[in-house]
Formats: sequence, structure tokens, C-alpha cells
Amino acid sequence: MGAGQPISVRALGTLGQGIAVDPGAAGAEGSGSGRRRRLAEPAPQGRAFAIGAPEAGAAEGPEPLDGPGGAVEVVNRPVPQPVDDELPPEPLDNPRRLLVWPAPDAQTQQALSDRGYRPVVVHSREEVDAQIAAFPAALFVDPLTGPITRTALQSLRQAAVAAEVPVLVTAGLGQATREAAYGADPAVLLKALAARDSEQHPSRVLLIEEHDEIATALTVALERRGLQVGRAGADTDAVELASRMRPNLVVMDLMQVRRRRAGIVDWLRANGLLNHTPLVVYTTAGIAPADLPRLASGESVLFLAERATTADVQGRIVDLLAKIGTN
Repeated sequence: MGAGQPISVRALGTLGQGIAVDPGAAGAEGSGSGRRRRLAEPAPQGRAFAIGAPEAGAAEGPEPLDGPGGAVEVVNRPVPQPVDDELPPEPLDNPRRLLVWPAPDAQTQQALSDRGYRPVVVHSREEVDAQIAAFPAALFVDPLTGPITRTALQSLRQAAVAAEVPVLVTAGLGQATREAAYGADPAVLLKALAARDSEQHPSRVLLIEEHDEIATALTVALERRGLQVGRAGADTDAVELASRMRPNLVVMDLMQVRRRRAGIVDWLRANGLLNHTPLVVYTTAGIAPADLPRLASGESVLFLAERATTADVQGRIVDLLAKIGTN
């Protein structure tokens, strides 16, 4: 190293924690004048100093930092950050946004928060569009705290699918005579969620239901409204059927969802269809097994009811959200 050549060092945090020698400055050619020089430092971290090297012929050894020829603090002005009007991506260590409609009840809100989600209520296509830059995990429609309309549901589904955000909708199924049924026909909800490949092609619905009576009642209601239905008895059988029919909508009993092993959700993701195929899961707590024959005979009908809210159901729903939101 030439005599009088300046060295740049950086104090890391506080003096006494050690210094780091700048190899670029140490290898540069110097004039040997021994003058102190200010060296440009990229993106400084902490406090930066410039220290003059010993004069030519001087005894070797470190100079005291507070003596003659010691450290001179280099003032680095902060670099202004660029302004971006769009929402930035969420940091990985922050709760991930989950678009919801309507606002979740307290129990569901807590379950979502415990799993690292931050629910953001949306009511319209414009509100969905405004959240897309933050990469939400999914659109979650859970009508526990208020009614939902077919028009709004269809609009939200279209916005989410256009932005490639997965859609999960929950429902409950009840059974009663036609006169006593107090909820809407499930086919009304499902038709609003099922897209069509073209005006000439009916929507294709994959139904996963183990009970023949419930499956038949849902199939008849959907076909009456012009939808094409393919039925699998379990999640394990659904993949083969899905590969043949390429569904526009998947409807299944929540208890049929495979929580640990691969199933229909994994198949949809692997084939690039998860963000374009809404998933509807329902509970059947209001249907007693002894009443299924009445459903098969037509004495009773299915209607939309409030879904079950047991701890097991809540856990399954949150697990499913985590599964579809891993894109």
C-alpha cells in the first residue's frame, strides 16, 4: 500500500463494535499527499467516516481516532423514497388481506385473525378492483351476518375471477316442505356463481356429495335452471370427473374436503383453474338422515339456510382458505 494513501472505514453502530475496511478504497492509486479525502459511499448504513493514512516515512501502526489525522465524519443526506399511489404488496410478515362479504361475525373474524388473515370488507366490483394491487389471498363470501343478493354476488365473482383471485362461498342447506321452506332455492345462488364458456354452452357444475338424495335434489334444481351437472360421491372421485368435464363451478359438502391429502382443490391449482373456478362449500346440519327419504320422494325440498358454526366447521373453512390462498 502506497504511503499517504487514504483508507475508508465505516463505524458499525457504535465505535468499539469494530470497523470494516473498504477494499475498493485500499486498492486505489493515491498521490501520497496524506490529505484527508471524502469518499462516496453507496447506501450508507449507520455513521460513515473517512480517515487519513500515515504520512510517508511515518511509523506504521493505527492512529488514534480522536487524534491528529483521525476520523472525519462524512455526512450522508437521506435519499427520498419514491412516491407510489398504488397499494404496495403486503409484506410477508404482515396479516394477508382476505376480501370478505359481508363482514364476518366475531367468531369467524377471530378464527381468520388467528390464522394470519386481515379481512377487508368489499361490497362492489370497484372495491374488489381497488384491493387487487395488495394481492389478496381470496374472496370469501360467508353470509352469516347479512343477506346477499344474486346481482352483487355475480358482480363480485366476475371481478375476482378477472383479477385471478380464488373465490370461496359458504352456505347451509336445510330441508322442509315447499310451503315451510324459509330460504331461497340453492340453484339461484349457484347459477350466479357459475360462468359460461360461451352463450351456446351451459355452465358446468361439479357436485361432490355422498348422499344420493341430496345430490339428486341439487341436480334437479340446477338442471331446471339450465346448468349441466356432474356428480362425484367423494373428493377422491372428483378429480377424474373434473378432468373430463372441466367445471365452471365446484359445489361440495364441506365435510368432503380433504384436509391433508390431495383432492379437487389441488387438481384445480395444478391445471391452472383454481383462480377461475369458484368453490362453494355447504353444511347439512339441518338435514336429519331420517328425513332423506322425504327429500327423495319430493315431499320436501332443499333451501338455503345458515351454515353450521361449530369449532370443527370453523376450522375446516379456515383450513380450506389457507389451501386455496397459497398461490
